[in-house]
Amino acid sequence: MEATIRYRTFVRKAGQRPLTPDDWARAALAAIARGGVAAVAVESAAAELGATKGSFYWHFTGRDALIQAALDRWEQRRTEAVIDELEQLPDPAARLRKLLEAVFEQGPADRAEIALLANPGHPAAVAAVRRAAERRITYIAEQLGKLGWGPGEALDRAVLLYYIYVGYLQMAHVAPDVLTGGARQRYLNLVFDTLIAGKAPAKAARMRARDPSSGPRGS
Repeated sequence: MEATIRYRTFVRKAGQRPLTPDDWARAALAAIARGGVAAVAVESAAAELGATKGSFYWHFTGRDALIQAALDRWEQRRTEAVIDELEQLPDPAARLRKLLEAVFEQGPADRAEIALLANPGHPAAVAAVRRAAERRITYIAEQLGKLGWGPGEALDRAVLLYYIYVGYLQMAHVAPDVLTGGARQRYLNLVFDTLIAGKAPAKAARMRARDPSSGPRGS
């Protein structure tokens, strides 16, 4: 009898597949995109999925667990999966160029990212945003290091690139008309040429040798 009751709360309607935890996480992430973490509610997610709250409690202990699942999905898709894809490219310059192209072209469409960066609004979201930032900055710094920048300068440039990314998303949200297609390409080229493929690391090293006070912070 217990197995029959659980089965009935798990299946929505005849002919429909059972919901998975990822279905609920996707619905919660869509709610975050619409209104931030505060918009995540079990009842509204169930209504969106055409499910009952019984189906929800089959997979999750409560709203906080649902929020965590949505954040895990966001981190996986927007950070780890992106890095995995970049690693298929042959060299660090190509990876960073591809990353900038994705940021400038696709970043503004990710409303969940914008909402989380602007106002995490929940301890789990604060932690997820921090983890994502650290992971992304570390990866960018690693690629810059492979291009010849010293550890300190690579990290400085990676942090600046991330600042630009966050600012760009906010600008795309509040003033989208400023960011036309042609402007985006110019900005992309300027950022790449200035922070990634600017002065040669060897030249920078010679300059630091002549003036030790010009070394990067933290080196």
